[in-house]
Amino acid sequence: QAQLVESGGGLVEPGGSLRLSCAASGSIFSLSTMGWYRQAPGKQRELVATITGSGRTNYADSVKDRFTISRDNNKNTVYLQTNSLKSEDTAVYYCHADRIFPPREYWGQGTQVTVSS
Repeated sequence: QAQLVESGGGLVEPGGSLRLSCAASGSIFSLSTMGWYRQAPGKQRELVATITGSGRTNYADSVKDRFTISRDNNKNTVYLQTNSLKSEDTAVYYCHADRIFPPREYWGQGTQVTVSS
């Protein structure tokens, strides 16, 4: 049974926007720092953004001021609003949960984001 389920990827033109969503089971979400990572072809997976249970956020320099991570604790869902997309944002985006107790990491299956004209 999938623990993290992503949605919202797709094809978008440069300058466009997408909102990615990741739904998690309650046993994971409430005790986890949630995050988004991405992996482009031929490159290592890299951090995009994280958000703690209290709402503290952290962003990669490459996406600051363009992407916004948020979480809805009532819906056990984390979002990534991506704006002003560039071709270099093309990647598979993965949802990640870092559970505090018991400690364990979870990954989603990934959702493809392609930025192209």
